[in-house]
Amino acid sequence: MNSQTLVLASTSIYRRELLERLQIPFQIASPDVDETPLPGESAKQTSWRLSREKAHAVASRHPDALIIGSDQVALLDQQQIGKPLTHDNAVRQLSAMRGKTVSFYTALSLLNARSGNIQTEVAENRVSFRQLSDDEIENYLRKEQPYHCAGSAKSEGLGIALFSKMEGDDPNALVGLPLILLVGMLKKQGVPIL
Repeated sequence: MNSQTLVLASTSIYRRELLERLQIPFQIASPDVDETPLPGESAKQTSWRLSREKAHAVASRHPDALIIGSDQVALLDQQQIGKPLTHDNAVRQLSAMRGKTVSFYTALSLLNARSGNIQTEVAENRVSFRQLSDDEIENYLRKEQPYHCAGSAKSEGLGIALFSKMEGDDPNALVGLPLILLVGMLKKQGVPIL
């Protein structure tokens, strides 16, 4: 059994809560990575790159750890959608998404800082949004305030009322951390969950 410390390279409360479900000890470290997409980079490529950058960003502070990096990028009509950060931006995002299907790419990297080995995979979830009225959008945003969530919606909360359909292999990926992928990656590093 691997005795390396597990570090989550994220300050996201959502990722922390998801990782706590696995009932294994871990530490948290802020990766402080610029999340701006590179020119010509696809949403999937952006999430893949950023998950790896986040893991590597904390490796110097935790040179003997297993480090989890994750990033999520939403894609609507070939346009990357990030965190809205403000109410007005969230209104614009949800208004643009009503009646449409949005792809959420959630990349996961597990870096063994000791050996330099890194595993990276991307989970895709497709979410179809209901034909929302302006009032429904306003009511949702005032109640949940999902301003730090890509796509302005929390599927684990009231945001589920915005959706007409969800498709994907891991519902946890939509929240921000693909636990099914993570369990497999940890097992390859000698960290059993059960």
